[in-house]
Amino acid sequence: MTRSLLANWVFWAVLSAAFAALTAIFAKVGVAGVDSDFATLIRTVVILALVAAIAGMRGAWQPVAEVPGRTWLFLLLSGLATGASWLCYFRALKMGDAARVAPVDKLSVVLVAVFGVIFLGEKLSAVAAVGVALIAAGAVLVALG
Repeated sequence: MTRSLLANWVFWAVLSAAFAALTAIFAKVGVAGVDSDFATLIRTVVILALVAAIAGMRGAWQPVAEVPGRTWLFLLLSGLATGASWLCYFRALKMGDAARVAPVDKLSVVLVAVFGVIFLGEKLSAVAAVGVALIAAGAVLVALG
């Protein structure tokens, strides 16, 4: 049971959502006494140390020279997008309520679905498209409420 749970993407996605929720709450409190960009720097250092420790414990390190150029390019772009997202998120948290900022931030779910269709050729079923539209509507309603 445990082994199959750990191999299930839904388990990890739910944990991701739970940790993302905690991130919003902890960040809102943490950003109160410091510049939002500096808060993002502190968060980034903590994440770097944590992920390095986990990669070391799991033996996930691999020779840098063996990583394909295309992988480097897209991981670099992903890192830049992550950094920009975090900087904007912390600035928004500094200025707004966490309960309103976080749902707007989660419009990324809608954009991922749209970008997946446009750039990756992924397909959305009619039910999934309705779900994406409901996520968008819900985020707007929470932000306006």
